[in-house]
Amino acid sequence: MKYALSLIIATAALLPFTAQAADDACPSSSEDDIAALFTQWNEDLRSGDPKRVVQRYATDSLLLPTLSNTPRETAAGKEDYFSHFMTKRPDGRIDSRMIRIDCRTALDTGLYTFRFGDGSAVQARYTFTYRWDPQQARWLISSHHSSAMPERAVTTP
Repeated sequence: MKYALSLIIATAALLPFTAQAADDACPSSSEDDIAALFTQWNEDLRSGDPKRVVQRYATDSLLLPTLSNTPRETAAGKEDYFSHFMTKRPDGRIDSRMIRIDCRTALDTGLYTFRFGDGSAVQARYTFTYRWDPQQARWLISSHHSSAMPERAVTTP
């Protein structure tokens, strides 16, 4: 009985450390999981609701957008950008990518093309960095950089 009581007390004393360890644990994520984050972001973009897109960004994130020279550091700034961008009815497609995953960070970088409702398109380079948020138990965008390709592809005969 004495040993059982000691075990109960010792276990109770370790509970705060167990909860902390759960927060510090690396999420089990694959390249497909990280690739799916773009698909979800793009679906939110096609929804026409800028608030849905902005909810994918961490509070302290930075957006360096494709079609604006203004860095967007706040939710309001991101919402302003996406509300204008969405009027073009964008639909993004990944052309090529490289994904790297660390414990609580992930990187998705490559080339994508946005096609717009008017038939126009823009090719761009992109980098999404993600940070695992243990309180929300999900990946959030910590930075997003997108820049139009500086030159069109040139083919020679």
